[in-house]
Amino acid sequence: MKIAMFSTKGYDRTFFDAVNEEAGHEIKYFESRLTPETSSLVEGFEAVCAFVNDQVDREVLETLSERGVELVALRSAGFNHVDLQAAQSLGITVARVPAYSPHAVAEHTLALILGLNRQTHRAYNRVRERNFALDGLLGFDLHGKTVGIIGTGQIGTVFAGLMSGFGCELLASDPYPNEECRELGVEFVDRGELFERSHIISLHCPLTPETHHMIDDVAIERMKKGVMIVNTSRGAIIDTRAVIEGLKSEKIGHLGLDVYEEEADLFFEDLSDRVIQDDIFARLLTFPNVLITGHQGFFTREALTNIAETTLANVTAYETGDGTLHRLDPEEVKA
Repeated sequence: MKIAMFSTKGYDRTFFDAVNEEAGHEIKYFESRLTPETSSLVEGFEAVCAFVNDQVDREVLETLSERGVELVALRSAGFNHVDLQAAQSLGITVARVPAYSPHAVAEHTLALILGLNRQTHRAYNRVRERNFALDGLLGFDLHGKTVGIIGTGQIGTVFAGLMSGFGCELLASDPYPNEECRELGVEFVDRGELFERSHIISLHCPLTPETHHMIDDVAIERMKKGVMIVNTSRGAIIDTRAVIEGLKSEKIGHLGLDVYEEEADLFFEDLSDRVIQDDIFARLLTFPNVLITGHQGFFTREALTNIAETTLANVTAYETGDGTLHRLDPEEVKA
């Protein structure tokens, strides 16, 4: 099939070209994001490959449909940026990569926790300036601390295993508790109890209407003073304004973010020579106890290989009817 791939970087081309040697599809790479303004580029393509910050709403989907696109192949697990109802009504199939490397994201979450706790990013900069003072770098033992995990899918479960190895007490909140986590010693509790008992709260749930701004001023008020919050899931699970107030009041002691609710105009781009126009994001950067990475939790060789393989396998399965098509059905998603 002819595939128009949006929001591409050099590393996307490297991994997709390698996998496509066997898959044999015709791929056109576009660096631009998929938006109403760029959707006209899909003329002549049967499939569109979209990433997490591409716009796949009704307006864009109508344009894709008018130009003959039959398949939207997401190269991500998340699909909150896609209007599945609109796609269904237009006869467009949407497929995703349900799992690429839970280890990649879980390990990045752990890196943020360790970096925040022991402030290695600040220590690194000090030592480069020949400042070897330890003042302001005091951390705490992870052993014995209570870690709350919201969402125990594949990533949350791998993360639970990592934190179990540090000797942490593990709590979790998930509408569908799983036995693998229980075997690791995870105690499933309601979200409110998790907020109240946890020293560290890590978010691994999808973005849905129910989880949008789940971490708000009410939730933060229930948390321990000095709590660490880490989000490697979806940015809008956190109400950023509420978190900033929590940082200012010192209710939140550490904040680690790999995602941000308005990241589409920031992440995956080199903006080092520009003024950041997002005042809320700029405010986050002023806190010494905030560590932000630019949505790189997925960024390992293994994960990128798996993403390319599953994405192109979805296209092949759609085209030939053979193999597994990880199709997103709006009714199943609701359930």
